[in-house]
Amino acid sequence: MALAALDARVHTLGPHGERTHAFDDFFLLPGDSPHREHPLEHGELITAIEVPATPVARHSLYLKVRDRASYEFALASVAAALSVVDGTVADLRVALGGVATKPWRARRIEDFLIGAPANRDTFAQAARGELADARPTLMNAFKVELARRTVVRALETLVGDTGRSPA
Repeated sequence: MALAALDARVHTLGPHGERTHAFDDFFLLPGDSPHREHPLEHGELITAIEVPATPVARHSLYLKVRDRASYEFALASVAAALSVVDGTVADLRVALGGVATKPWRARRIEDFLIGAPANRDTFAQAARGELADARPTLMNAFKVELARRTVVRALETLVGDTGRSPA
């Protein structure tokens, strides 16, 4: 999921030669072909995953919320990278997991927050905007609020860590 936030590319080799897929496009939405999770053709293999150098990635985290320690899957997760200059969001990458059929790049959050104050209120407003069109089922409706809170917590954690030097 973090690869979606960092603009990774998936390189493949198959019967029709080499191809490159943006990670954000690699996992398919169910649509008309719910049996297909990716665009790979029969006999096509992943040969590399390329993660471009992104300065904002120096200050990043992955936050996973799960039901119990014994469960491996996330009810909601956030991969985020954040750069704050003078209290304002200068650069940001966010992806959500556990809330869709694929890793979800949170571009509404990114667009809303770049240039905005780096604080809880703007983080919460951005998360609400990102998830405004969510269509949960009765059994997973709680995930919308859980995802919102997880986004805010992840971004607040990154802001709290901005005074520390990168490891």
